[in-house]
Amino acid sequence: MPPRPFALLDVFAARPLEGNGLAVVLEADGLADATMHAFARETRLSETSFVQSPEAPGADYRHRIWTMGGEIPFAGHPSLGAAVAVAHACGEDAATYVQQTQPGLQPVDVERDGRRARASMLQEPATFGPELDPADVLARVGLPAGAAHPDLPCQVVGTGVPQVLAPVAGAAELAAARPDYARIGPLLAEHGAVVLYVAVVDPETGATRARSFGGSAEMGEDPATGSAVGPLCALVAARGGAHALAIVQGVEVGRPSRLEATLDSDRVRVSGDVILVASGTVHLDD
Repeated sequence: MPPRPFALLDVFAARPLEGNGLAVVLEADGLADATMHAFARETRLSETSFVQSPEAPGADYRHRIWTMGGEIPFAGHPSLGAAVAVAHACGEDAATYVQQTQPGLQPVDVERDGRRARASMLQEPATFGPELDPADVLARVGLPAGAAHPDLPCQVVGTGVPQVLAPVAGAAELAAARPDYARIGPLLAEHGAVVLYVAVVDPETGATRARSFGGSAEMGEDPATGSAVGPLCALVAARGGAHALAIVQGVEVGRPSRLEATLDSDRVRVSGDVILVASGTVHLDD
């Protein structure tokens, strides 16, 4: 097989080497699952994207997303980054693409100016799962039950994939979070979730600071989690709060990120800036 186009991007980033890094392999038809998983482990990024020919009517491409632990059905920053990588490869400065992921079809808008782009996507309609005991959830990040947000519950919510949301009372509580991955992993597995999303939210203004913890020490703390800000926005709106959030994440891991989420009818639109850092080809076939 010939070499496959490849791009490295920083998503939800104000400048290169901030935000959440993403590797994208284009023209990825024919790659075995084991190869995609191995390459995701090679990059050691939170996610690695593979763009393939679509199988669903109305889709422009099929988007498969892999972590070091395996394939996941949907994710936020890969959805924006993969669309920007496609736009770069096609030489398009403005486009709307429809990606096919396991939950369905999601439109992604891209406006590109050289290596920089603005991207946004409509996530799936929110699904609200069980409310959880805040004492149990927060203990998994070393916080007492009293650290819980007074008005927002700990709850499983998804806009494409379930996430465990744990709103806390203030910035001090957020800063004090210390993940116990041996306890976080089983909680996420129980609910089919990808991250435990700890956030301090002003329900009136939508100003938000967040931290995101995966299910293992290998996954660690995620710099920017678009698939969690969508559910958080839906939760805040459902509780009578703001319909738009401005989220700062990743500061604690040295990758400051800025994400925006806005309720758009029954779906949440997640937006952010994307920067192309590197492009070339990869050789993944024998």
